[in-house]
Amino acid sequence: MKIDIAKLSEKELVELNHQIVERLKYLESKRTHEQMMEFKVGEKVSFEPPGREKRTGILVKYNRKMVSIVTETGERWNVPPQLLVKVKGMKPAKRSEEKVVKLKNYNHKKSIK
Repeated sequence: MKIDIAKLSEKELVELNHQIVERLKYLESKRTHEQMMEFKVGEKVSFEPPGREKRTGILVKYNRKMVSIVTETGERWNVPPQLLVKVKGMKPAKRSEEKVVKLKNYNHKKSIK
């Protein structure tokens, strides 16, 4: 589909721009959601913040664009799902422990953007 924008008025160009921006936002949101759904709450994951050492923790919450992770040291991070890696070799939680996450010093909150 080709659109000859040379023939569009300024008003039509502005409207087309708004439609394009909204479509791009939708596609980004959809992609982020699909990436989030690759992980489950309670799953052990790792990520590497820029300029810092690799962190390992438990996914505790889905947010709109990021997921909340509580690290083994008790830090809380909001991380884009595309930076997460599943930790292999973790034993599945027993049914009774499935929703319990042990936390240490839960006061630290960090965010990666």
